[in-house]
Amino acid sequence: MKIVHFTITLLILVFGLFIQSCGSSNDSIEEDIQKEEPENEDPKEETITCNGQRYSTVLPSPTEQFDISKWNLIWEDEFDYDDSKLEDNWASQNNSSGHILCSRWRENAVVKDGVIELQARKEQRGGQDWTCGNIWTKETFGYGYFEAKYKYAGASGTNNSFWLFSKLKGTGNNSEGVTCELDVNEGHFPNEVNTNRHHWEGGTSIDNSQQAYAEGLSPGYAHTLEEAVKTKHIRFSSHNANHFHIREFRIYEASSNCNYPEDILSNNADNSVAGLNNLSKDSQVTITSSGVLNDTYNVNAIADGSTATSWVSQKEGEKWLEFEWPSEQNIGHIQFINGWQSGTNWNTLISDYKIEAFVNNQWVEVGSYDVKDEYDFSTDYHKYGMDWSASGIKFYFDDKLIRTIPNNLCDEELNIYLSLAILEHAGEVTDAADGTSMKIDYVRYYKEK
Repeated sequence: MKIVHFTITLLILVFGLFIQSCGSSNDSIEEDIQKEEPENEDPKEETITCNGQRYSTVLPSPTEQFDISKWNLIWEDEFDYDDSKLEDNWASQNNSSGHILCSRWRENAVVKDGVIELQARKEQRGGQDWTCGNIWTKETFGYGYFEAKYKYAGASGTNNSFWLFSKLKGTGNNSEGVTCELDVNEGHFPNEVNTNRHHWEGGTSIDNSQQAYAEGLSPGYAHTLEEAVKTKHIRFSSHNANHFHIREFRIYEASSNCNYPEDILSNNADNSVAGLNNLSKDSQVTITSSGVLNDTYNVNAIADGSTATSWVSQKEGEKWLEFEWPSEQNIGHIQFINGWQSGTNWNTLISDYKIEAFVNNQWVEVGSYDVKDEYDFSTDYHKYGMDWSASGIKFYFDDKLIRTIPNNLCDEELNIYLSLAILEHAGEVTDAADGTSMKIDYVRYYKEK
């Protein structure tokens, strides 16, 4: 029995040594395999990383300031009284208005808490779908400085006006002679200031000189991506209240040194950086849009290399452009030019936009801007002023001179008007305007010392 037991024990030990030997051999083989260099492994593609930033074309800022110390206050209304006292100084419209989308009534002009609200309401009255407020002074005023401090109604399609006009002469077909109209501001939400001087004769507006001013907007925007994006599809969209122009839209292939055109408004931007490829001009790119204002404006104008041509969006709804390539592109920078230029002034500048790339089956934002984040004239009061003299007319925004024009024919005394209107050219009209109001803190009239 001892011999048998010894034999079995010996066999077990030998078998264990055999198994251990095999395991060590396999470990050694695996270790050798791990030490071998991998064959045919693709090198990793270098990711281009830049200092991601948004920049824009900087327009000249107003420098001349209004000096109130040179003027004497002659007349003012701070609306610090009961609503029933409004008629002491002001008259109100109480009928329909054929040239705008709202009828206007005294009930829409409400004095409370030291301000007067000109309210917009979506209601059927006077044969129109909207009602608004419109008042004018019973007194007339001649040369001097006129100023009002107010907030805009917080919706597109609203026209927030402070202006001078002769109620006596009017604008009808039977009006006699020439009537002057001075628009200190026809403000459009969120931040557009519109000044104008024009004349009326026999129901026709002549010598119209409207000009827009908007803080926070630019004709040129650019986005350098922090990391280049691989995509077949780029989308640009905007909820701008009205139609707008896109003159050039450039999508640049990623640059290894992060060098991209700085002069966005230049016709020669594509040639300003050697070797840079504008993918918007690629022969295989397909460009589509949400629509056009009319057939005159072809969407392909945004990639024709000329800032003289443009795509103009439709008036209503979301406006968008899409770029699609048959294969993935490596994109590092996007820039575009918008608006139209008259002399040194830029008009109809876009108020918001978003740029997205289609990555991993979803849209990813790569750039955006919304002027309302910084410049919303419905949330803060601003001052609008006009220096009217025999020789010229100066328009001011928050005491900054924004425009000077000669005075042609405007020499008669005029009434001061405060008006809220619903207008198509003030942006898309939606139910968002219902219940909004233009809020006026005060109106003042000065004469030079």
